[in-house]
Amino acid sequence: MAAVVGIQDLRRPALYAVQTLAVAACYFAAGRLGLMRRLVVQGAVVTPIWPPTGVAVACLLIFGLRSLPGIILGVLFVVMSITSLQPAVIGTLAGNTAGPVCAYLMLRRVGFRTDLGRLRDGVALVFLGALAGMLISATVGVGVLVLLDELDAPGFLPVWLAWWVGDAMGVLIVTPILLLLHAARRPPSLSRWREALGLALIACGLVPLAAYSSISLLFLVYPLLILAALRFQLAGSMLCALFASTAATVAATDQSGPFERLSRIEVMIKLQAFNGSMALTALLLSAVVTEQRNTRRSVERACQDLVEVLEHLTAGDSPRNRQPRDADRLPHRQ
Repeated sequence: MAAVVGIQDLRRPALYAVQTLAVAACYFAAGRLGLMRRLVVQGAVVTPIWPPTGVAVACLLIFGLRSLPGIILGVLFVVMSITSLQPAVIGTLAGNTAGPVCAYLMLRRVGFRTDLGRLRDGVALVFLGALAGMLISATVGVGVLVLLDELDAPGFLPVWLAWWVGDAMGVLIVTPILLLLHAARRPPSLSRWREALGLALIACGLVPLAAYSSISLLFLVYPLLILAALRFQLAGSMLCALFASTAATVAATDQSGPFERLSRIEVMIKLQAFNGSMALTALLLSAVVTEQRNTRRSVERACQDLVEVLEHLTAGDSPRNRQPRDADRLPHRQ
């Protein structure tokens, strides 16, 4: 028995170390992907979408605060891969860690469910997890740059806005997908795979057309998001939103399609307005559809239970059981 207890005690630190390294690796990989496309705002390099914030919030929601060391290591690895050890690194490390932690604590406070099956969960992820939580990371990160004279004071607002929106977009797009992958239990049926393949083919033809056409056709993405939300709920709508956001970001950083002949500030505003409205549409609409379907299933189960109860009551009050009682009511002959 002592040997078994000793082995379990050894396994727990080993599993925790593996989990910490896995979280750090996921954060670092997401950071490298995010750094592939950048925008220059007031001399500062920012990313339109920063996926590591979505990874951090998802890991905190799934594993809790024990994933915090992995997030800190991931932030450190990403920062050290693009710059040397400087005082500004401490501010970036603090901001990129404090933002997801505050978002996680606020979501936990309001009873957030990771299955995103209610409209209130989608609203909480948008306003608490993305918009409110990422205020901290943007303010700390850009504030440290200003304090260290690496950024002029007039450039604080545009850089802060780009930083904040990029972090918020990472939460809006990446976090729901990771939560869905964690909650996935069984693959869909063959008919659903065929429908999903058809939707994917439509997306592969429509999204590049909207992102790279010289005519502004970005609005064509919204019917696709609506169709995906109605047929596949959160999984379909968020995957379509991720694909469309990636294509739009690539087109914006290359200044092609609808982003051609625009200044850097105009590119950032147009891209972030499109990404933000698209992510909000996909997340909230799919949450509404999922909540309505869950409500309908609950009503159907309640009606089925009621039918079974009525059948049992009817069987217990059948004519064969009522016959003795009716005979007792007849007058007796003298």
